[in-house]
Amino acid sequence: MDTKILLPEDRIPKQWYNIIPDMPGPLAPVIHPGTLQPVTPDDLLPLFPMGLIEQEVSNQRWIDIPEEVREIYRLWRPAPLFRAHRLEKALGTPAKIYYKYEGGSPAGSHKPNTAIPQAYYNKIFGTKRIASETGAGQWGSSIALACQMFGLECTVYMVKVSYNQKPYRKSMMQLWGANVLASPSDQTNAGRAILAQNPESNGSLGIAISEAVEDAATREDTRYALGSVLNHVCMHQTIIGLEAKEQLALVNDYPDVVIGCHGGGSNLAGITFPFAADKAHGKNVRLVAMEPTSCPTLTKGVYDFDYGDTAKMAPVAKMYTLGHDFMPPGIHAGGLRYHGASPLVSQLVHAGVIEAKAVPQTACFEAAVLFSRSEGIIPAPESSHAIRGAIDEALQAKEEGKEKTILFNLSGHGHVDMAAYDAYFGGELDDYEYPEEAIKESLAHLPKVNF
Repeated sequence: MDTKILLPEDRIPKQWYNIIPDMPGPLAPVIHPGTLQPVTPDDLLPLFPMGLIEQEVSNQRWIDIPEEVREIYRLWRPAPLFRAHRLEKALGTPAKIYYKYEGGSPAGSHKPNTAIPQAYYNKIFGTKRIASETGAGQWGSSIALACQMFGLECTVYMVKVSYNQKPYRKSMMQLWGANVLASPSDQTNAGRAILAQNPESNGSLGIAISEAVEDAATREDTRYALGSVLNHVCMHQTIIGLEAKEQLALVNDYPDVVIGCHGGGSNLAGITFPFAADKAHGKNVRLVAMEPTSCPTLTKGVYDFDYGDTAKMAPVAKMYTLGHDFMPPGIHAGGLRYHGASPLVSQLVHAGVIEAKAVPQTACFEAAVLFSRSEGIIPAPESSHAIRGAIDEALQAKEEGKEKTILFNLSGHGHVDMAAYDAYFGGELDDYEYPEEAIKESLAHLPKVNF
């Protein structure tokens, strides 16, 4: 039985899959944060190049991947699909466990799947500089890499708690030529306003997004890039699931359950959306989003319109949200810390197409250690949530004495965040369930949108 299931380079998909035509019901409009009316393409031009705006609103099921993008994809794609024989043995499960491994990219994660096309479309549009944000650093390092490949300047606002917890992710961004600032910074109005309220602010993705959006909107030569949440980002990531379907077909298999970790939605969309298309056409497959209990967007948030950032500068979208004022706890070491979720993922969860589960961080690190000791790969803390989900499914199959095929996305190693593992082995990680009262307080400030 094969351990690695490989595709040749000429089988890199030539098109991305756009799930919008297969969604359950129409999409809610995206709302302008100032007028609280639906945005127009012109409203988005200060932030994005027209090529990405067209993809954001496209109703085409298949979008061609430019050859210039596929050429760079060849550095690591097609990514291998592994059969986790040793993990199966360690668990004593009758289940078959497969994982799609996205750690072979130069940045060590799935994020370059969208960073490369975003930089490409900006380059041909005439953009000179990209402003972006990053939480744990995986997106920041990926957009820095992409900008380097297309000759663009890059500034990354990195959530301050991660800037301090994960210094080597910052070093990666600097290695690829990016200017990295701890957010909230004193370089933007949004950052200065937060620091005036709380000079010791740990920062949040919502704050970092505000800074990056302000940076892009106030400079003619600069556009904004986001590593998750948006429709075009989710679409770029579907290359993961498209390859996985082909690889499973090579061994005459198909998953009963497909699992991804969930922060903003890009990794989850990448592995699940191509299978959601099958589900929409009658295939019996479960799709599962795994998120942290300390940032339980899908499991404890509300499905409503909210701002994408803290300073209310980014567009308003209908999504599962904990409120744009949400501040994840500083002890949270596993990444996945955004207050909202992709509108596409949110609609699929709301419609029951995707299940959502929240897990505490120590259980995730426990799963990551077992996986690493079985399979050898050290996963990024973010990816450990998907591993936890796969192990739980495999143990359930063992308990029930049933065969089951499990597929999860190992979204990478991110040039490993060993500080988080140090904290785990040192007994310094606490499980934290975000308090209902704090969520209610944050949700009290949602915008009043009548659509």
